[in-house]
Amino acid sequence: MRLVGIAAEPELTFLPWDVPLEEWPEDLVVALPRGISRHIVRFVRINGVVYAIKEAELELVEREYHLLHELQRRDVPSVEPVGTVSERLDVSGEVLPAALITKHLPFSLPYRALFSSSLRAETTDRLLDALALLMVQLHLIGFSWNDVSLSNTLFLRDAGSFAAYLVDAETGELHPTLSDGQREYDLETAAINVAGELMDLAAGNRLQEGIDPIVTGVSLRTRYDALWNAITKPIEFTRANRLGLEKQMRRLNELGFDVAELQVDTDGDQEVIRVSPKVVDAGHHSRRLIRLTGLDVGENQARRLLNDLDSYRVKLGHGREDEELVAHRWVSDRFELVMQSVPPHMRGRLEPAEIFHEVLEHRWFMSEAAGHSVPFAQVVEDYVATVLPNKPEEKAVLGARSGTPSDSTAELRIILPADLTENQA
Repeated sequence: MRLVGIAAEPELTFLPWDVPLEEWPEDLVVALPRGISRHIVRFVRINGVVYAIKEAELELVEREYHLLHELQRRDVPSVEPVGTVSERLDVSGEVLPAALITKHLPFSLPYRALFSSSLRAETTDRLLDALALLMVQLHLIGFSWNDVSLSNTLFLRDAGSFAAYLVDAETGELHPTLSDGQREYDLETAAINVAGELMDLAAGNRLQEGIDPIVTGVSLRTRYDALWNAITKPIEFTRANRLGLEKQMRRLNELGFDVAELQVDTDGDQEVIRVSPKVVDAGHHSRRLIRLTGLDVGENQARRLLNDLDSYRVKLGHGREDEELVAHRWVSDRFELVMQSVPPHMRGRLEPAEIFHEVLEHRWFMSEAAGHSVPFAQVVEDYVATVLPNKPEEKAVLGARSGTPSDSTAELRIILPADLTENQA
């Protein structure tokens, strides 16, 4: 047996690699929600960390391992590769498939596990928005996925929206840049796969009535094009009216992108100036938040937390030059207050930043009902008492059963009440 890359967690060495994954003992395997997979996938928990293990041919395993490493290096949302296992033999000397080990993404869910009853229209829209953004991020670095689907994606709640993470890279290819044809292939594949996945949900009565799987699948192209054009299309403005440049820069920041440099091209003697922004990796808001507070959260979550931080700074009467000083106080007075108010047994319900986001949402609802701004501490107390107990456990719902084969979600479903509003869900 040959193991690569698992020195950081030597306990992985002692897993029963001489046994096919589908025959691993029930007391070893963790029951977590998973999507459809062409390969056998199992989850194990070692020293508090959950790992996903997938069996496949050695060439595919090694290729995916290196691609995931490159995506991590470029800060593209994807699962973290841990190692590979090859040259496996069972007790009778028969060759077993190679295995890829990745870290399970805490609080993440496959799309099928998001709702046990039906997938609503607004939730479908948010999933497709997240998938479109992930595709844009991948295409910007020259990565063609070649098998875009909801099943090959994990979703994290991100301040009322979702953040999409690539979980299956075995069909991907990394190039210096992508041609329009390569991007078009990914878009066509995505539309077909998403439509098929929604048809499958509809066949099981798990898709809200009125959602057309084909129309919805095709709509992914519209979402993608809007993002791609906003990020890559040149901006035109004049010296006398530079508002267009400012608007587009703000729009890029809202989408989570920074601009590394501007390439200016004047149009002859005319006053029209064309600017081609060079967009770098996503994460404008998350980088600002981690610089100010040390909190490493999702982009939408960071935007929401920063809005609260800026409001808190204004309330204290401090200017922008004091934001680092205010940020330290905000962490203790606001963020840590919420986290310390959550009982230990409820801390796996949602990610800390998502809990804080929901507290802000709850404050808005309470203040609307009361007709005035409700004190923050009172909101936190009410949220912990009335809202958080009804939330599902999303960090890692651990069990002791190996459950059904890897293409099944029968062993666990995350249940969200169907009557929740979009903001509450």
